[in-house]
Amino acid sequence: MAATAQSIILHQYDISPFSEKVRVALGIKGLDWFACDEPVIMPKPELLALTGGYRKIPVMQIGADIYCDTQIILRELERRFPAPTLFPGPGKGLEWGIAMWTDRVFFQAAVAIIFGGSTPLADEAFIKDREKLTGRPFDIAGMKAAAPMMAEQFRAQLGWLEEQLADGRRFLPGNEPGLADASAFYNLAFVRWTSPAGAKLIDGFPGVTAWEKRVAGIGHGQRSEISRDAALDIAKAATSTEAAKADPGEPNGLKPGDAVTVMADDYGRDPIAGELVSSSAQHIALKRSDPRVGEVVVHFPRAGFLVLKS
Repeated sequence: MAATAQSIILHQYDISPFSEKVRVALGIKGLDWFACDEPVIMPKPELLALTGGYRKIPVMQIGADIYCDTQIILRELERRFPAPTLFPGPGKGLEWGIAMWTDRVFFQAAVAIIFGGSTPLADEAFIKDREKLTGRPFDIAGMKAAAPMMAEQFRAQLGWLEEQLADGRRFLPGNEPGLADASAFYNLAFVRWTSPAGAKLIDGFPGVTAWEKRVAGIGHGQRSEISRDAALDIAKAATSTEAAKADPGEPNGLKPGDAVTVMADDYGRDPIAGELVSSSAQHIALKRSDPRVGEVVVHFPRAGFLVLKS
């Protein structure tokens, strides 16, 4: 099957935990998609041609629309493919809050356990790359020192999952899987891939391990492969489907046509400049161009990102 301008292309790599979050969501929805494998570390010239500077993984591409960060990726998948929903329970807004917890607090505990463990996982090139990404030292010695305390934090948060599952529900929202499951599961998967000591912590919670198996059994939908060059060719031949739309509630008066810069507020704060196309409380879309891909529209969430008028 050949990819088209309507195909879901996920720029990812297989050991990326945040890519696993999206892959589980694709499985929940039973979608066909194309994996475009990107390098783990810089340089990533093809990815940056699409995004204008955003280098974190994953990035979703549909034609000439480029979605940066799992929050906006999952929001767009839900908009385009509403059934099966990622929100089978009653708490749609709270599930986004749960996703922010798993992406920051839960994830940081997992990272400390993984890289502070006894098995070396980061070579010099990886360490230098992540130092550039975060803007601070990638302190392996510090993580080793913190690992015992972060194991306690990770275990406490596993306990929250165990309590949520204690009434016999199959998944975190209820009997059907959703965003909360994809969001919590990827941290456990990351630990399983890389940390035997962390895996033992997970194994101490029988409800969590049973749930973990159910989520893993969902799969990742129907995956095909696509090369980076082929993905860029699709973007160049396509036209964005994002319509210009003003948001009267914009706190700082941003409107279509404004020159703006967007950057993450935590790490990977590379600024992406473009012309505002549309915005809302939950998204912002910028038009930009690159010789390799032509004109594209790059989409970001608002929570976790800063927008500056140029």
